[in-house]
Amino acid sequence: MAFEGLSDKLSAAFKKLRSKGKLTEADVKEAMREVRLALLEADVNYKVAKDFIASVTEKAIGSQVLESLTPAQHVIKIVNEELTALMGSEQARIKLSSKIPTVIMMCGLQGSGKTTHSGKLALHFKKQGRRPLLAACDIYRPAAIEQLKVVGGKVDVPVFEMGQADPVEIARKAVAYAKDYGRDIVILDTAGRLHIDEELMAELQRIKAQVKPDEILLVLDSMTGQDAVNVAQSFDDTLGIDGTILTKLDGDTRGGAALSIRAVTGKPIKFVGMGEKLEDLEPFFPDRMASRILGMGDVLTLIDKAQEQFDEKQAAQTAQRLKENKFDLNDLLDQMRQLKKMGPLQQVMAMLPGQKAQLKDEDAEKGEAELRKMEAIITSMTAKERAKPSLINPPRKRRIAAGSGTRVEDVNRVLRQYDQMQKMFKQFSNPGKMSKKLRRMGGMPGMGGTPGAGGGFPFL
Repeated sequence: MAFEGLSDKLSAAFKKLRSKGKLTEADVKEAMREVRLALLEADVNYKVAKDFIASVTEKAIGSQVLESLTPAQHVIKIVNEELTALMGSEQARIKLSSKIPTVIMMCGLQGSGKTTHSGKLALHFKKQGRRPLLAACDIYRPAAIEQLKVVGGKVDVPVFEMGQADPVEIARKAVAYAKDYGRDIVILDTAGRLHIDEELMAELQRIKAQVKPDEILLVLDSMTGQDAVNVAQSFDDTLGIDGTILTKLDGDTRGGAALSIRAVTGKPIKFVGMGEKLEDLEPFFPDRMASRILGMGDVLTLIDKAQEQFDEKQAAQTAQRLKENKFDLNDLLDQMRQLKKMGPLQQVMAMLPGQKAQLKDEDAEKGEAELRKMEAIITSMTAKERAKPSLINPPRKRRIAAGSGTRVEDVNRVLRQYDQMQKMFKQFSNPGKMSKKLRRMGGMPGMGGTPGAGGGFPFL
């Protein structure tokens, strides 16, 4: 995951601070040296890292921190605030025009994910009830127009194209088409190159002059690190960008680009690509990203993801079935599938405070495998068996195991977990009894944890 190395090194540095109790100025400076090295190893711009450390050190060696009862927590709070400020403090939104249509011009180098993220952005606006239009202005890259058509088809957004015509004319006519047909947002997928050249920039400048876009967004591959920052600076100097979209932030990128772009160019990150699916585009929140980097989780984004997959009618039905103690394996299957829609399990769990340090890659992979196995077992049951698991006798268990490619022991484990859940739900129906039991046990039984790495159902 992005920032993993940086997060681990920062956690190690802060762990040393916590172990010291009362801090001295020397302790703070030693910790800041480690933070500085961690930033540089994460490919953060040298000047950005230097200025960041100077600012944090100045605030962290103040008397209010050193004389505090919890000085280490004060230092972490300062780092969190400075990281947030470094990335822009507040969310930068797309500027929507008061006149229809709003024109968004997508630019970037070839291979940065520009076409795919044009589709992702169109889907983002469509979810908001808007009517976007994609315009194919890349006439040079082989199959670029066809790729945009495929992407547009997947998100059910029309694509305006004129084949190999002049890109400036395509952009102009796309805007005119949007006005005529009530499309309130036009997303121009412009051409890229393998490197920045005068021909590319000249064409983009002509498109800008012709259609006067409300937003110019630069799509950057975060895996390129400092090169992404240099590209952003070049595009901004020549074209005047309004913001950036960072792709592949779910991969093994060290994160230097995300921490450097705003400070170097003055232009905000507006969206981040968090996966290969067209739904995997997130608005960029500097404060939430700072919390993720520091291992504090990102509960607000987790809630946003859950709400996107939330079916209010279905949730009400599930709540009623829980209340009436009618929750069956069909309901469990629905809950598992909603969890899968929220993204990889490791990504979801990393958004919970304190989970990043505890969740290892092998645990996450084991958890994903366990969820897949459980889904295979439940879908191998008949409708009657899912509705009434007590029907499942030994011969049925053998049939289910064979149908799901698992063992009878795996089927038994799923049924045992379901029985434990049923008992717990019965206790919920008696609040007084449940409250006494929780006080006695010191917590809620059977919940939490990663499936396959300690048991439990985090999605319920």
